[in-house]
Amino acid sequence: MSLEVLTPGLATTVQDRGRFGYYRFGIPQGGAMDQYAATLGNRLVGNTADEAVLECTYLGPQLRTDADAVIAVTGAPVEVLVNGEPAPQNERIDLSAGDELSFGMLRGGSKFYIAIAGGIDVPRVLGSRSTYPIGRLGGFEGRAVQAADVLPVGASAPGRLPVLESIREDLLPAYEREISVRIMLGLYDHKLTAAGLANLTEAEWTLTPVADRMGLRFDGPGAEWKREEQPFGAGQDPSNITDAGYAVGSIQIPGGTQPIVLHCDAVSGGGYAQAATVISADMDVFARMAPGAKVRFASVSMDEALAARAERNARFARVWK
Repeated sequence: MSLEVLTPGLATTVQDRGRFGYYRFGIPQGGAMDQYAATLGNRLVGNTADEAVLECTYLGPQLRTDADAVIAVTGAPVEVLVNGEPAPQNERIDLSAGDELSFGMLRGGSKFYIAIAGGIDVPRVLGSRSTYPIGRLGGFEGRAVQAADVLPVGASAPGRLPVLESIREDLLPAYEREISVRIMLGLYDHKLTAAGLANLTEAEWTLTPVADRMGLRFDGPGAEWKREEQPFGAGQDPSNITDAGYAVGSIQIPGGTQPIVLHCDAVSGGGYAQAATVISADMDVFARMAPGAKVRFASVSMDEALAARAERNARFARVWK
């Protein structure tokens, strides 16, 4: 079976859990920006966690199925329509051949997900079906979907778990306008002035419209770097360094003005100092933000970060019970 794209939406791409093991070669991990929301969709339709879904940004696509199908829409709250009639979110939806799926207004966040039983069955590239548009890798022809594309759907495997009709309220992610994001300082926080460090960890920052799968830019009071003699090979600005690798979630502050959080499609290295890194447990929340969201970066220890990761893993495990 397949899904025909009638209208593509703003930036609809095929994504899965990501492409791992190639970051050292400059190929980012990619995958769904909100892994938890994508997982909820796969659980509802009876997939494994590895199946590919459609990630939709702000404006969703219009799709038509050529066979009976089971789908689910998870992630950012959005109006779901089947043949123009309202349909539920965070629940299983049965489609008949010829049905059309479309979407209304987004009511929070920026990313929502369409899962279908069997998954979007595009070829794996370097172990993943995720789309990396900059590198033209994966997904459907290495790009966001376009009108008239026909997306292949895999065969639905017999379910190993009981059918789940809807997601419990306590397992749904929150979409808030004021958010605390946990970070670990380093590797170059020592290059910030005391005032700059205080601003980063204590001030309120606002998400700007300059935000995508590569990175998200925040506006606020700025975070000043110390004026020091730059090392050989670094740029003239104090926020520059001799090139170094970037962890996923690294926070750069070019020129000491607007922090940029590097996300799943970001480059793996460069010449900006990383003042801090968002902990892995909080990376999903960036897909749940919309421009204008207020954010505070809270510094935590390694032990706290590991405890948060364990808590996140336990939450994922509850989805699969």
